[in-house]
Amino acid sequence: MSHRIERINQLIRQEISDLLQHEIKDPRLSKFIAVTEVATSPDLRRARVYISFISSQQEKQAALDALASASNFLRKEMARKLRLRHIPELSFHWDDSIERGTHIMDLIDQVSPSDH
Repeated sequence: MSHRIERINQLIRQEISDLLQHEIKDPRLSKFIAVTEVATSPDLRRARVYISFISSQQEKQAALDALASASNFLRKEMARKLRLRHIPELSFHWDDSIERGTHIMDLIDQVSPSDH
């Protein structure tokens, strides 16, 4: 990945995080939502935004639906604040790396000898 795309990913991640914390007032979104990663296509037309927060499966789907409906607002706000020729289309995806990490730690705890 080029350095330019990495910088753009970081800018988009930070801007979406700020907008979610300060501008979006949707009750389906938790105040503790985190934008964990942004992956922009090489042509800068599309960006996959990965989010995470502690919730049930129903809350996860509701949050993804809320973000999908807010994507046009987020793009307009990013266009106003970021100096990019094209603001990418946003698609939101659940980042389950925290849950996978917790599961792996539980498995390690089960097989490692305890110090009791």
